[in-house]
Amino acid sequence: MFITFEGIDGSGKSTQARMLADRLRAAGRDVVLTREPGGSPGAEEIRRLVLEGDPDRWSAETEILLFTAARRDHLERVIEPALKAGKVVISDRFADSTRMYQGLSRGDLRGTVDRLHQMMIGREPDLTFLIDMDPEVGLARAKGRNGTEERFEDFGAGLQARMRDGFLALAAEFPARFRVIDGNRLPETVAEEVAAIAEGALA
Repeated sequence: MFITFEGIDGSGKSTQARMLADRLRAAGRDVVLTREPGGSPGAEEIRRLVLEGDPDRWSAETEILLFTAARRDHLERVIEPALKAGKVVISDRFADSTRMYQGLSRGDLRGTVDRLHQMMIGREPDLTFLIDMDPEVGLARAKGRNGTEERFEDFGAGLQARMRDGFLALAAEFPARFRVIDGNRLPETVAEEVAAIAEGALA
């Protein structure tokens, strides 16, 4: 099964992806925990290009191409081999993030994202958890990490608010695979809800 976690910056999705992977491993499942952009050596190189530096470093169109290239490498080298081997793949972000961050937030490019995805990726997750979080709280959390990968956080609270609305609309567009989880709670409480849904889907 291919499971993804989505949400605005600082929503806690990375923590939840890790907690679910730990729980499934403890239950005896073979799990690959990965992330986007990145997850494979080539994709990690592209990650540094797109997540560091000035907010205006790349146009949205260029970002779509870079993210799609990273995703293709990730798919070929990590995701598909693991799924064929019968493993559970859990990814912190996948194509839904590109649909939002490049396809929606920085111009009306959703159609471009979807066409490239159909041509070069051709796979959707089996199950997607959207960790829904208040945008102001999420941005404060993300900026509080004091890391180097803050290019998208530097676009500010306005982008985060648009992203939250966009992700919720995306969940409504793909109800068969999305599960919206209230992230404004203790991580352990969120993790219990996520685990119950994932374990039910894997049963």
